[in-house]
Amino acid sequence: MIEAFHVEVEVQQKNHHGERICGDVFLSKRLADERRLVAVLSDGMGHGVKANILATLTSTMALNFTREHKDFKRTAEIIMNTLPVCSERKISYSTFTIMDIEAINKISILEYDNPTAIIIRDKRVYDPGWTTMELNSKNNAGKELKSCSFDIKKGDRVIVCSDGVAQSGLGSDKYPFGWGRDGIADYALQLLSRETNLSAQQLSTRILNKAVQNDGFMSKDDTSVVTFYFREPRRLLICTGPPYDETNDKVLAEKVRDFDGSKIACGATTSDILARELGRDIRDSFEFTDPDLPPISYMDGLDLITEGILTLTKVHDILKKMNSNTRLGKGPADEIVKLIRDSDQIHFIIGTRINIAHQDPNLPIELEIRRTVVKRIARVLEEKYLKDVLTEFI
Repeated sequence: MIEAFHVEVEVQQKNHHGERICGDVFLSKRLADERRLVAVLSDGMGHGVKANILATLTSTMALNFTREHKDFKRTAEIIMNTLPVCSERKISYSTFTIMDIEAINKISILEYDNPTAIIIRDKRVYDPGWTTMELNSKNNAGKELKSCSFDIKKGDRVIVCSDGVAQSGLGSDKYPFGWGRDGIADYALQLLSRETNLSAQQLSTRILNKAVQNDGFMSKDDTSVVTFYFREPRRLLICTGPPYDETNDKVLAEKVRDFDGSKIACGATTSDILARELGRDIRDSFEFTDPDLPPISYMDGLDLITEGILTLTKVHDILKKMNSNTRLGKGPADEIVKLIRDSDQIHFIIGTRINIAHQDPNLPIELEIRRTVVKRIARVLEEKYLKDVLTEFI
């Protein structure tokens, strides 16, 4: 079910200078049936492979226990008792911040030794009322956890960081004791005062870049910034394939016409139906921005018209492989991915009339019928990008 209230989540990370693997790990899971989002940021002791293993173990356990509604205190005890013990310091150590966001617009946060989460509401730092819990088991006696729970207000932002951000600049003339939580909060407020609608990605990126700059562009620790932004959703409609029954051509056109958001049509037959039913002209482009795909076309009322199955297959490949270093081009599939990344709720309308051309056994095996390709795209969007996805067959 698509919610009217969207949570935009973005993580940006920088490895410790000279390391190929980040010792911070961020995991998240959208639980569609419960209409919940669970996310964990963990910072393993040290840096590199060892730190990554500790953080991966911690974040995986925290995510699984939280999704099963385990008691926060019990979750922390299990995690700390499970982690391997450092041979030098004789401690098992990995920090974590757990975020449990419910569809009823309530959020619960549990922290162990990470910088305290920064909550921004109405252009100022909001204090939800933190509670301190002390562990009393034999192995973890005296260790403290911080937690809070509060109702979300539209426009709220939550910033979660690892030590690499708060301690950036440590020992420098400007930040002798490190940038600190207050420094991060002040910087975020400055950014938001200039650009009220700054996205989660933009805010995370700018905070990370500032932390790296504080360290003279040679990060002294693994550095991670996770931003949660609660706002009105941005919607995108992607329709592909003609309806099974031709009498539904008009229904498809009306759904596209009345949709409130960005719109894409994938497939020549689909776009021809929309042009005919809506009484609009298709304007073809002859600029081949991708040698593997036909050019983009345009129609009033739609943001983009592309070829169908080949383009969607490439969209899936880009989404599956894309990471923070990926640079999108100007091809049809790239343009669809850009619109997808800029949207929160993706609504697919899939025509179920079979295209005979796609049953030719001489075509490449990768060329699957549109329904299968769209289902794969939907799965990637839900699992990797935390998008709200609705698929409708016609």
